[in-house]
Amino acid sequence: MDVVERAAEALRGHNIETIVVDTADEARAAVLAMVPEGAEVYTGKSKSLEDTGLFAELVESGRYDSVRAHILAMDRATQGREIRKLMAAPDYMLGSVAALTEDGALVAASATGSQLGPYVAGAGRVILVVGSQKIVPDLDAAFRRINEVAFPYENAQVQARLGVDTSLQKVLVTYGEWRVGRTTVVLVRENVGV
Repeated sequence: MDVVERAAEALRGHNIETIVVDTADEARAAVLAMVPEGAEVYTGKSKSLEDTGLFAELVESGRYDSVRAHILAMDRATQGREIRKLMAAPDYMLGSVAALTEDGALVAASATGSQLGPYVAGAGRVILVVGSQKIVPDLDAAFRRINEVAFPYENAQVQARLGVDTSLQKVLVTYGEWRVGRTTVVLVRENVGV
């Protein structure tokens, strides 16, 4: 059994549904089959979602009720509470993680943590698209990957968009799900994301 199948089996053993696909196109099709048109969807800003075409489909196509589109049109100064509540408990949360250990731990890193609450418990359904390059042997390697790969990429993105540095403030390690069917990982054999 190869490393992708081992990680997939470990995730399934932790009550996390896992679908293994070969390509970004297959990942997009698998995700879209799980999310009904018109559904309320919140997406983390994710290179994995961008690489698969899911970010454009879910946020920009108009076929889904995009929480991100709603909050971008709101005033943070006067509607902060409403924004927080929209982000905290979407029907569908889509994103990725910085690393996946071979024994099935999902490791997500964030500056603000806006996607972490929905990952943990707020979202009705969580779908994570994870490229096979993110599979690492253990948690030590996951934290190295965050510091050496994911964070430098994210910092460069924030620098380009906002002209400031970001920071690594929060890390979530998900070992499993209490309720079967809440979280699904679409594990992509080809590299998607960072």
